[in-house]
Amino acid sequence: MQNIRFLLKYIFYKLFARHKKGFGLHSPFLYSLVSQVINNSSSYYAMDDIWNLRDDLLESNQEITVNDFGAGSKIMKSEKRKVADIVNYSAVKMKYGELLFRLIVRFNPSTILELGTSVGISTLYLAMPNSKSNIYTMEGCAETAAIALNNFNLFNANNIQQVVGNIDENLEPLLNKINKLDFVFFDANHTQEATIKYFNTCISKVHEKTIFVFDDIHWSKGMENAWKQLKNNSKVTLSIDLFYMGIVFFDTKLSKENFVIKF
Repeated sequence: MQNIRFLLKYIFYKLFARHKKGFGLHSPFLYSLVSQVINNSSSYYAMDDIWNLRDDLLESNQEITVNDFGAGSKIMKSEKRKVADIVNYSAVKMKYGELLFRLIVRFNPSTILELGTSVGISTLYLAMPNSKSNIYTMEGCAETAAIALNNFNLFNANNIQQVVGNIDENLEPLLNKINKLDFVFFDANHTQEATIKYFNTCISKVHEKTIFVFDDIHWSKGMENAWKQLKNNSKVTLSIDLFYMGIVFFDTKLSKENFVIKF
């Protein structure tokens, strides 16, 4: 039943989402964002390298034990999982990874936080645009984090710092060491309670140019409830629903609006 509900939601989104090319958007900021970043097919050399890594991992026969602190997978139920299956079902898809990359290129954040490293593909999309940025990525499962670390080393991504262990226990101590957050990618525990908790913890470090990106905002009814709650937060101004991802801004120069954009 849940899968049918999700499918119907997606069909509705594809039928009625608008502004794919930015037409009809009166805000110059939003028009530029949609036309030049969100729905822009521009490619960068590192994107091909990351995609090749993904292809290599899909051929892997390695099996690891996954310690899942979050909502878990709808498909992979066993703790023993093949790396190839993790990449296939859990790692960020190319379309959305490249969107993360373009967002980093556009806004050039210095301090980036990722909640949920998995095997590190999304982390590389965040880290490769600028070697001088500081990436903090948090992962609960030690064996998954070890796969990610190997991938970071393959790319010589020395700007990535891993924090391994339960995010619920490690997030606040990490933020105590960080002055501000410029960009946060939430892709960890896909439950309403955890998403709201992580949002409220991270919001203490935001400024007007901070951007939050949430994965799987329609993954479940709970995640949809979380998305509704956080986009209505008094500090949030502009919010964008791309169905699989949601983006929020805190810039007080932007109008308090929510847009559903076809992507």
